[in-house]
Amino acid sequence: MPIYTAPIKDMQFLLHDVLAVSEQDIPGFEDLDRDFTSAVLEEAGKVATEVLLPLNTVGDTEGCTLENGVVRTPTGFKDAFAVMKEGGWTAMDCDPDYGGQGLPYIMHTAAQEPFVSANMAFNMYQGLTHGAYSAIWFHGTDDQKQTYLPKLTTCEWTGTMNLTEPHCGTDLGLMRTKAEPQEDGTFRISGQKIFISAGEHDMADNIIHLVLAKIPGGPDGVKGISLFIVPKFLVNEDGSLGARNGVSVGKIEEKMGIHGNATCVMNYDGATGYLIGEEHKGMRAMFTMMNEARLGVGLQGYAQAEIAYQNAVAYANDRLQGRDVTGAKNPDGPADPIIVHPDVRRNLMDQKSFVEGARAFTYWGATLIDRAHKNGDADAEGLISLMTPVIKGFLTDKGYEYASAAQQVYGGHGYIEEWGMSQYARDARITQIYEGANGIQALDLVGRKLAQDGGKHVMAFFELVKTFIKENEDNEALKADFLDPLKAASKDLQAAGMYFMQNGMKNPNDALAGSYDFMHMMGHVCLGLMWARQARAAMAALDAGESDTAFYETKIATGRYYMARQLPATAMHLARINTGSETVMALEAANF
Repeated sequence: MPIYTAPIKDMQFLLHDVLAVSEQDIPGFEDLDRDFTSAVLEEAGKVATEVLLPLNTVGDTEGCTLENGVVRTPTGFKDAFAVMKEGGWTAMDCDPDYGGQGLPYIMHTAAQEPFVSANMAFNMYQGLTHGAYSAIWFHGTDDQKQTYLPKLTTCEWTGTMNLTEPHCGTDLGLMRTKAEPQEDGTFRISGQKIFISAGEHDMADNIIHLVLAKIPGGPDGVKGISLFIVPKFLVNEDGSLGARNGVSVGKIEEKMGIHGNATCVMNYDGATGYLIGEEHKGMRAMFTMMNEARLGVGLQGYAQAEIAYQNAVAYANDRLQGRDVTGAKNPDGPADPIIVHPDVRRNLMDQKSFVEGARAFTYWGATLIDRAHKNGDADAEGLISLMTPVIKGFLTDKGYEYASAAQQVYGGHGYIEEWGMSQYARDARITQIYEGANGIQALDLVGRKLAQDGGKHVMAFFELVKTFIKENEDNEALKADFLDPLKAASKDLQAAGMYFMQNGMKNPNDALAGSYDFMHMMGHVCLGLMWARQARAAMAALDAGESDTAFYETKIATGRYYMARQLPATAMHLARINTGSETVMALEAANF
């Protein structure tokens, strides 16, 4: 059976040594001392290992079943969901006015990681509910908040997001779902939505669907889309559940992975819906949910790589094959463990350096969300808006790549289901697709985010990197191995941005053909910055005489690997971008 231990030491290192959360001027952060965060994360790790991990294979093999319009979740899921609710894990950063604990979003993010690593499909039920909560909290009326938020906070009711239709995914302007106004102020919702995660299940008393639809007579395209609350059961004025609404599940999709989560076709047949926010402004409200979800999906990418890595390391230490070319390391045995071989080491170092850099990047992004929301900081809002497609796109591309790399360590056993490694690769694969396929993330980054507010936010990022390098240039231990590679990679990224400026207006394809490379280039620079910050913190801890020298020395060595072996990929991506779109667009469609 696969193993998993929450990486509490690394999580604590990031929160306190790197991000210094308790010293930041963000409301609520002053309470995040080491003892408090340790207690929370230790308990989250315990729930992940003892409750969720044993159900991961169960969910994968059993899947969900549809019986008489009701979806049955895998064995043990209902009991585990009760544990999550009773422990308050669904309510960590929710508003205390609606039963939440009011903790910062960074604590929600950190606590979610072990749950995702241990059982990604299961955690999606509460993850989507959190997104629905956020959309209603930001855009709903007071009555809507009072009606829905207390139950969503506790996950007594769960939530979904309904965007995609059979004929339209990314291009939501093609949407056909209609919302007919009624005399009582409600709307009758009719249409079909597909790929709805947690669209129907047996773990909650009610399911609150957030549905995008068009009100007849509204503007064409995305400007005519509105957002509606469509509950599975209507809610009476006293808060009790009333009649079944006109929403039903058509089928459960047969998927490559995340079998434990019910991905449903949802049919709306004149269902009663309640408008959230203004008419024809639904995309604004839905993006509140989607942007949060995209950071969560980025976390899913590296969290699956984390558990795959942990198992690969254990296997590499146990599996005996061949001898170390420099001399036997297990002379009393028939062979040495495969971890002695340089190519296995390379594979594991690729995984380790990515996961630890990705965790730092995601946590930093979560603090930007806290600063934007709690401090009303427009600059932080702009920076996390810029980073969101990178967090989602780059971390999920690499998360899948390294989940597959961990599978490779097992050789033939990695391809056999009983070892569990296949599931991590299969589950990680969806992260590159949902919440906006990664090609769309790249187009969003280059086509929209770079020019947002006159390029203010990307320039702020370049300045942030430049300032970090300048402030630490007297640190000789940091300079050669971390600052110099970071400076070179940042220059590559700026050169790519300059290419887009000089060529993109004349031929937009020259920019868009390089968008995917730019997203990966920016991801590498972000992880390079995170590794430089981690190395600085680790060196400071060693200088201060901290006792766990092995942890800090390992941290520095892992960072050196990333800077030397991974970060130079920016030069390759720049070379590709500089070729423009000619070779990309050379063929006629008929010649593919």
